[in-house]
Amino acid sequence: MFSTLQILAPIFALILAGFVLRRRGIVGPAACVELNRFVVWLALPALLFKLMAHATWSQLYQPAFVAAFGLGSAAVFIVTLVWRLRLGRHLVDASVDAIAASYANTAYIGFPLILALFGNAGMAPATIATLLVVSVLFAITVALIEVGLQTERAPHKAGLKVLRGMTRNPLIVAPAAGALVAVAGLPVPAAADRFLDLLGAAATPCALVCLGLFLAEKRAAAQSRRVSLALTAGKLVLQPALTWWLAARVFAMPVPLAQMAVLLAALPTGTGPFMLAEFYRREAVITARTILLSTVGSLVSLTVLLHWMLLG
Repeated sequence: MFSTLQILAPIFALILAGFVLRRRGIVGPAACVELNRFVVWLALPALLFKLMAHATWSQLYQPAFVAAFGLGSAAVFIVTLVWRLRLGRHLVDASVDAIAASYANTAYIGFPLILALFGNAGMAPATIATLLVVSVLFAITVALIEVGLQTERAPHKAGLKVLRGMTRNPLIVAPAAGALVAVAGLPVPAAADRFLDLLGAAATPCALVCLGLFLAEKRAAAQSRRVSLALTAGKLVLQPALTWWLAARVFAMPVPLAQMAVLLAALPTGTGPFMLAEFYRREAVITARTILLSTVGSLVSLTVLLHWMLLG
C-alpha cells in the first residue's frame, strides 16, 4: 500500500491545495472556471497533440491489448449511459456520467505505476491506453454531448451543428491535428516540442487544483453521493473485471500484458470528465465526487489487485 500511496499522494495534495485556496478566500469564485478554460483550451490540447504526433504504428499495433482495454472501457461507458438515460438523465449529463465511470487516469497514475512494475516493457501499453482514453473515449463523449445540446427538429440542421461544435472543440481538433502530423511523417521542431512539453505538463496539476476549488464551493445531495458511489464501483470493480475476462479468457493474452491491461483498467477516474462538465457548463458535483472517491478507493483496490497479481 505504501508504494501506491506514494503515487497517489501528489494527487490528493493538489486537490487539497485548490480546496484550501478557495476556502481561505485567496482566489475568487471564478477561479475554477478560468483555470479550467486554460486547461481545456491550451494545456490539455498540447498534451493530446504531442501524444498523437509522436505515436507510431509499430508502437500502437497490439490488437489484443487494444481490444481488451478498449472493449472493457466501452462496456462500462455504454452500461452507465443506458442506466442514466433510463433514469431520465439528459443525454449531455448521462454522457458525462458515463465517461466518469470509464475514464482511467492513465497519464498521471498509469504511467508511473506501470513503469515501476514492468519497466520499459510497459511504455507501449500505457501509451495505447492513454490514447484510447484521452482521444477515442473523449471524442465519443464530445460527439454525444454535442448531439444532446441540439434542440433542432430538422435532422440535417442538428447534424451540421454537431459537426460544427466538434470542429470548434480543442479536445477534438488537437489530437486530430497530431494524428495528421504522425501520418504525414512530419517532424515536430525541437522548440515546438519543448513548448508542448511545458504546456502539456500543466494539464493534470491545474485540473486537480481546479477540482479542489470546485469541491470547496459545492455541496452534493445524498442522491449525488449514491450515484457517485455507483460510478466509482463501475470504475474500480466492473471495468477491471471485464478487462480481465477479455484479456485472459477471450484473447488469451500473455500474462504480463494481461496484467498491464487489468491494472490500467483499474485506475481511478481522471480529471477529463470534470473538465468536460465545466467546459459545457453542466452540473459537475457527481463527476467531482466520483474522481475523489475513486482516487481514495483506488488506494485499497490497487493494493489488493497488486497483491493478487504477485500471488498469481
